[in-house]
Amino acid sequence: MAQIDKPDTYFNTVLYTGDGTSSNAITGVGFQPDFLWIKERNNIRSHQLMDVVRGASVRLQCDLTNVETSSALNSFDSDGFDVNGSTLNGTNFNTGTYVAWNWLASNTTASNTDGGLNSTVSVNQTSGFSTMTFTGDGNTTTVGHGLGKTPDFWIFKNRTTTGQWWAYKTISGVLNYFSLNNTDVGNTSGLSLPTNQVVSVNGSVAPIGDDMVCYAFTNIKGFSKAGEYQGNGSSDGTFVYTGFKPAWIMVKRADATDVWHILDNKRNTFNQNADWKYLDPASSGAEYDNNQHDFLSNGFKMRAAGTNSNASGGTYIYMAFAENPLVGTNNIPATAR
Repeated sequence: MAQIDKPDTYFNTVLYTGDGTSSNAITGVGFQPDFLWIKERNNIRSHQLMDVVRGASVRLQCDLTNVETSSALNSFDSDGFDVNGSTLNGTNFNTGTYVAWNWLASNTTASNTDGGLNSTVSVNQTSGFSTMTFTGDGNTTTVGHGLGKTPDFWIFKNRTTTGQWWAYKTISGVLNYFSLNNTDVGNTSGLSLPTNQVVSVNGSVAPIGDDMVCYAFTNIKGFSKAGEYQGNGSSDGTFVYTGFKPAWIMVKRADATDVWHILDNKRNTFNQNADWKYLDPASSGAEYDNNQHDFLSNGFKMRAAGTNSNASGGTYIYMAFAENPLVGTNNIPATAR
């Protein structure tokens, strides 16, 4: 598989300010996003998740267990997206400050019949990202993802019935599941491990007749990595090698109850900064300050002993996307900040 020299052609973060109007075109993404995750930074407002497979007109909110509802997204555009100022939705309130995380899939949808349940997918095998929708049948079965490689991190959400955001990650070779919408400890899953064609579901994840969505990611050298690490409880904390300079990371303690947290390179622009900005996918709260991490040329490093990222002996899972590969085929090296 070819090296991705420009990660921001597949994943990019943009910041913007809402204007409260019915059409606010946000540009600078660099591509037409297929999965868009928006969070207002300065107010208590739920996360907004939209994708091309379900369509721009509907949203899910990862801090809630609610069903799919109407979105305040007008459209996915060639260099970004357009949002409206509906008072019911959190994408364009006047003077609101926002972060938008954007992933590229295929800009199209296709049918997939690899699993026991048929799915509709938008897939990018180069960047290792797939969005899929399907309807549950209440059985233990499989769903095709189209990645051509085994996923390393994936998330299910029921669209038609209230339910958890089920996030899956292997830890030391054992499949565990977490709730993206709360602080639960990881639990061993009874589902089969994924393959290069399918992920497994059962009646608890995908009840009979319910419409589902799944976001699946596979590790791509120099671009993305889902992994695990052990904390050391020190301000000279654990270093986590990713093979690239991160643009975005999400971390969760696996062996104890604790918050998720997301940070990125657009809200946080230099290291050793006490005002690093964090957001929690399980919370509607505004971003908060906490100096826990540094982004380095080849990974990230803990800079505090906090339990949410670096407790002594604690086990953590993470998902990361690149700003720059460590060294691309264009021979431009990544540097720390």
